[in-house]
Amino acid sequence: MRSGKGIERLLLVLALSSVGSLALITFFIFWEGLPLILSTGVGDFLFSTHWAPTKGRFGIGAMIVSSVLVTLGALVLGVPLGLACAIVLAEFSPLRLKQVLKPTLELLAGIPSVVYGFLGVLWLVPLIRDHLGGPGLSLLAAALILGIMILPTIISISIDALSAVPDLYRDGSLALGATRWQTVHRVVLPAARSGIITAIILGMGRAVGETMAVIMVAGNALSLPSSLLDPVRTLTSNIALELGYASGRHREALFATGVVLFVIIMILNLTAAAVTRRR
Repeated sequence: MRSGKGIERLLLVLALSSVGSLALITFFIFWEGLPLILSTGVGDFLFSTHWAPTKGRFGIGAMIVSSVLVTLGALVLGVPLGLACAIVLAEFSPLRLKQVLKPTLELLAGIPSVVYGFLGVLWLVPLIRDHLGGPGLSLLAAALILGIMILPTIISISIDALSAVPDLYRDGSLALGATRWQTVHRVVLPAARSGIITAIILGMGRAVGETMAVIMVAGNALSLPSSLLDPVRTLTSNIALELGYASGRHREALFATGVVLFVIIMILNLTAAAVTRRR
């Protein structure tokens, strides 16, 4: 009896330590970054495109636009492909094939991002440079790599959402004369909509937060892109590239960039949690 209570208290302490660590990280990031945002001005910091920390210019507008464009490009590739794969595996594949392919696809999430970046530099960047023009290191290359990297998240959660739809829905639709595809399109997909939206939002979060692969293939130029073939720098890339030698207000500016990134990720996670609760 006493040992049971001891284990409960130990688990409670571990859970509270996780929450405490998150609170400490949040406090530290805002403590370091918020003063610079307030001194620079929220509007100038978020919407100016002039980033020159050594000259006192701290505008991250170009990096915010680049992060949004790279993420949207990844979703354009990852959402249709991931959802189609999930529908085939959940609704049309034999059970044995699903049991083999689903864990295999989930293994893609365990591959280090530097491997994706290396393959992108080795194969994708030269392909873009030779056939589409430009330097190859570009917004397009970053979007394609991220589109592949978010596939495991979208596929895995979408399959779980589709599999959670009761068979009664399918049987009722088929009994009314609907075809298999009509049942999936008109009955199963609407019933699993909240789970699929959650998968897309979590995939979006993965794309926004990815760093190493993007650094390797995006080109890291500090300017607003005018085409898919232009090099770009995202918020995460900016922090990773400059934190090693930054000091003083430059370092504070990087923490301020982290504050913006933190807010974006929190909004996406809270949205996913709200959608999940509506199921």
